[in-house]
Amino acid sequence: MPVRILSSDEDLQTYQTWVMSHPQGNLWQSVEWGRYQRTLGREVRVYADEERKVNSEKYLATALVVIDRTAGGYSTWDIARGPLIKEERTVNSEKYAEEFVQTIIDDAKKDKCLALYVSPPSLFTFHYSLFVASPRHIQPQATRVLDLTQSEEAILSQMHPKGRYNISLAKKHGIVVETSGAHVSPEQSIDAFYKLLQSTGGRDGFRIFQKSHYARFLSDLEGSFMLMATHENKPIAGLIGVKWQGTAMYYYGASSYEHRHLMAPYLLQWEAIRRAKANGCKAYDLLGISPDSAPLDDPWAGISDFKRKFGGTVVTYPPEQMLVLKPVVKLALEWKRKIMG
Repeated sequence: MPVRILSSDEDLQTYQTWVMSHPQGNLWQSVEWGRYQRTLGREVRVYADEERKVNSEKYLATALVVIDRTAGGYSTWDIARGPLIKEERTVNSEKYAEEFVQTIIDDAKKDKCLALYVSPPSLFTFHYSLFVASPRHIQPQATRVLDLTQSEEAILSQMHPKGRYNISLAKKHGIVVETSGAHVSPEQSIDAFYKLLQSTGGRDGFRIFQKSHYARFLSDLEGSFMLMATHENKPIAGLIGVKWQGTAMYYYGASSYEHRHLMAPYLLQWEAIRRAKANGCKAYDLLGISPDSAPLDDPWAGISDFKRKFGGTVVTYPPEQMLVLKPVVKLALEWKRKIMG
């Protein structure tokens, strides 16, 4: 069998090197992300086609799959920003890549998988006719990325004038941005962030996780960080991000509606950009905006205007695809969740 599941430390180290060197390598296909998902109680499998190598490539294709178990032993399988396929394509490599994806589908079927979700880094052609558009919005279809190899002055100059103005306004209002735990314990920082997040989620209508989720993100995901913006020693905005291979990513944010006139989120974001640059990052990913073709009720619409003010280059991805393997059971479980909450 040309496809196998990698598990040894040596195999995973080789795999990590492949991910870091791949043009489409990313956090969600990394060993670090796999470790973090395991701390959340999920199973992680790393599939690799390594027997049919082409030229000097380590693999023909790989995929880090996160498996989430649900009632009755059923599961959902998620390949975020994958699979990673050898960039140079030939007739044979296309055929092998399709067989690679089929192996994952076959294993998912044996595992009582309800649905397989794939949010690919580029157009997903293998078995495309089997998949349908996913209703989820976990991985955004577009994002904004800032080039941090420029000077701070150049980064500021490419921003929307309103963005620069709001950063200056926050400074005039005396907003202070500090790293989590600078003057209070990490637990107190998480408590403050979560309190703001509950207000933000209720106001903007997006789902928030339990407080432990954000605490685990910070404690268990390598490269994660949190910044808090305060006014007169009161936390009024927070940001959680993560750095991976020279890119810093804005992951979660929360702010006080009562203090919105102080423009703290703008200075908070600017300080995250500055600190990422100072720490050697080459890019800053604002991680999620609505694509131009999105409807008005797109879940990323609300935050898109805020992020637009920071400028950067818009990067787009194909929409997430879904292969439903057990439609009747999946529908029954969804109905049960709606009824029981």
